[in-house]
Amino acid sequence: MDLYLVRHGESEDNELGVYSGSSDCNLSLKGIANVKALKPYLKKIKFEKCISSPLKRCIQTANILFTGPFEIDERLREINFGIFEGLSYNSILERFQKEVMEWNKDFVNYKIPNGESLKDLYIRTEEFIKSLDMNNKKLLIVTHGGVIRCFLCYVFNDINLFYKFQVDPASITIISIHDDFTYIKALNVKSIIPYRGD
Repeated sequence: MDLYLVRHGESEDNELGVYSGSSDCNLSLKGIANVKALKPYLKKIKFEKCISSPLKRCIQTANILFTGPFEIDERLREINFGIFEGLSYNSILERFQKEVMEWNKDFVNYKIPNGESLKDLYIRTEEFIKSLDMNNKKLLIVTHGGVIRCFLCYVFNDINLFYKFQVDPASITIISIHDDFTYIKALNVKSIIPYRGD
């Protein structure tokens, strides 16, 4: 089974440079254009189905890339940044110095107040992977950068590798699972052709 993991296009919050996990924002105009530029890479692939995060930026991305109905799965949500949501990193440093220190000390297990830990995100990503029907040949999964990094950590069975991967907006990462053997086929593939209209 090949999992085509697409990170949503640039969102309005990405454009503002703020932490946006559970916040439900739209794609920016640039994000829409970059997702449309991915279509030539994916349109010839016959996907068994498409599964998306329930957040608007992913649903908008899935609607551009996939023809027909698709499934929504809550486990594909981005990490909830709790009290950091909607703030830039500099604002977080100014307002929550103690929390940032604790977060930096143990980025895996520290649960952000009113939010989640990275371990929480990894557990639900792993649950999602294990729930998949391995008889599927190709799935399109539209989700978030943090979730895709957890998929990549799953390949190595090591959550500590989370920050070793770059996953840009409107990029494709492909993971294959065959007979309990999991490997990476492609990482952070982006269109080099600018979108110029339908």
